Amino acid sequence: MTAPLIGLLDSAALRSRMPHLLDGQFREMRARECLLFDLGDHVELVSSGVGEPLLLAWADLLLDRPVRPQRADRDDIVALLSRHEDTLRALDQLDFGADPGASGAEQALVLRALDDADSPVVRLVNSTLHDAMQNGASDIHMESQPGGMSLRYRLDGVLSKVGEVPGNETAEQMVSRIKVLAELDIAERRIPQDGRFRVSFRGRDVDLRVSIMPSVHGEDAVLRILDKQSLSDSMRGLRLESLSLEGKAIKFVRELASRPHGMLLVTGPTGSGKTTTLYAAISEINTGRDKIVTIEDPVEYNLPGVLQIPVNEKKGLTFARGLRSILRHDPDRIMVGEIRDQETAQIAIQAALTGHLVFSSVHANNVFDVLGRFLQLGVDPYNFVSALNGVLAQRLLRVNCEHCAEPVEAADSHSDLLEAHPVVGEVRLMEGRGCGRCRGTGYHGRVAIAELLRFDDPMREAVAARRSILEVKHMAAERGTEPLRAAAVRLMASGRTTAEEVLRVTDA
Repeated sequence: MTAPLIGLLDSAALRSRMPHLLDGQFREMRARECLLFDLGDHVELVSSGVGEPLLLAWADLLLDRPVRPQRADRDDIVALLSRHEDTLRALDQLDFGADPGASGAEQALVLRALDDADSPVVRLVNSTLHDAMQNGASDIHMESQPGGMSLRYRLDGVLSKVGEVPGNETAEQMVSRIKVLAELDIAERRIPQDGRFRVSFRGRDVDLRVSIMPSVHGEDAVLRILDKQSLSDSMRGLRLESLSLEGKAIKFVRELASRPHGMLLVTGPTGSGKTTTLYAAISEINTGRDKIVTIEDPVEYNLPGVLQIPVNEKKGLTFARGLRSILRHDPDRIMVGEIRDQETAQIAIQAALTGHLVFSSVHANNVFDVLGRFLQLGVDPYNFVSALNGVLAQRLLRVNCEHCAEPVEAADSHSDLLEAHPVVGEVRLMEGRGCGRCRGTGYHGRVAIAELLRFDDPMREAVAARRSILEVKHMAAERGTEPLRAAAVRLMASGRTTAEEVLRVTDA
């Protein structure tokens, strides 16, 4: 069979055809690295040209309509296949099995107390969990909607829709299955519920924290994936240099972490890498000569030679109560997972003032908001600033995929950012166009940026006297503090991230 060659399609042209992709033959297309688009009166076969006569023969036997060939770059084809796969994979009710000895590319996902492996709902939940873990998702969002449920994963800090579950009954059964695994009340649908369960994935145990929330359309479930073994592997020999922070941020943390007493605070939203930064600092000072104790919720990674205490509010072990007990355990260095209330803040400050070095995280938007947050908790301003050595605000930015990033012309968004935060040296703007390795997003991985605030005597005096925030910011700028956006713009100018990502993550 022969057919004329129509032309060469770019990635934008391929994406515009996505609604016409033939879902029914998706697995075969993925295996053959080609695309079939249903355009009504004919079908287009898009390939990179390798094995084209055989592909045309295959498509001609498969379909009952004329087949016209097109060519495109192989990476563009793989990227579109990867993106389309995201919309189908979670709804693929293949049974990955409950057999730990299963062979093949897909390892077994073993759910504890898995009773009915033949149930479609069990297979669907199993498939969703397996898919999320294989793709490195940190959270799974199951969101009830009219007529079904939407499935989304948080990948590199950003939610990505991967599919929909049709039918209210199936959606309810999925949430009920999650409740059973987390040992929650399946009959209660009017109040929030929290729980956890464990799965075995590729021979290692993975913990999942579950949050069930009632909504107008039913119930939503969010599952936080805590792969401690994977985290342990990535953190083995963890040092501050491995966090991708700029040199001055590493020097700042290392200097404050080596002081004999005082307090170092790390702030940022959930998932911004605060705990990892604190772990790295503790790992560096853990020489065996000091008693280091942490209290965390939960303990995310086991630090050798460190006493780590998990919070258990159901049993009455809160941050405040645990911290009070820690002070009687003869510690030298203390890490408090998070300061949430006045009692914990006061005990932490008192510990820092009595010869202990205290590390902690707190939720605030920037280093200056931390000051206001502590003062709002009702702590004594003089004691607070006397104890505080410094504050580090942190964010994680997605970086361009190194396999598909390419230079781009400066747009208005680039010019505005560079005008507001000029950089020294050459500006090299890059963006990922999307490929199979980055699931068509253009981004792969994240790096940390930081805002630093060091406390000396004049700064302490200004905060204790409750001077205006503008005056405090001016004093901080004189001491080298610069906003998070400035660090993000430098990352953009070096070609590692995009203006879109800078605007998404940082404030002006």
